[in-house]
Amino acid sequence: MRNRKDIHPASPPQTKDLKQLRSAAKDCTACPLHLLGTQTVFGEGPRKATVMLVGEQPGNQEDLRGQPFVGPSGKIIDDLCDELGIDRADVYVTNAVKHFKWHARGKIRLHQKPDLSEIAACHPWLEAEINSVQPRIILCLGATAARAVLGKTTAIGASRGKSFEASGAKVLVTWHPSAILRSPELKSREEKLKDLKADLKAAWAATEL
Repeated sequence: MRNRKDIHPASPPQTKDLKQLRSAAKDCTACPLHLLGTQTVFGEGPRKATVMLVGEQPGNQEDLRGQPFVGPSGKIIDDLCDELGIDRADVYVTNAVKHFKWHARGKIRLHQKPDLSEIAACHPWLEAEINSVQPRIILCLGATAARAVLGKTTAIGASRGKSFEASGAKVLVTWHPSAILRSPELKSREEKLKDLKADLKAAWAATEL
């Protein structure tokens, strides 16, 4: 059993410089996930992005490449941004947890949901990113992201379309792209994709108000 003494809140440097934060995060040992992931996957995007997307954690491809949302989930975000006329380069993208948590099935590394202690340990990094970027809108992709940003358990289905406030930003919640990819039924995938597109559109439109 894992020793809880191995888990403690991360200690980011007192700076709003994203380059310094990213560099410091490379050496984070706040929880045992640093032993499991290939590398820290920090957020990417403009220093003053008006919209921030927060996901759960890096996936297999993100872990190997060291960049957020460059795998199948990122492809969905890219495609939706293209459809909506949003330049993804204008959006800051990150995750609640910065290391890939996985378990092996043969040679395949399968995603494993981070627990509350791991989310809490990594939360100071997310806070530092929000404090640095100061987005007007935070769009939480999935329940883990919503928990990290809002500090409470949030049911996505019941919370979609509602507006919350946290860290000086307007917060919206929606499905994580991985929920679309994992949905066994075509109808469910199509409905979640439609929801995600609508919520991404709403997040971008809210910056113009």
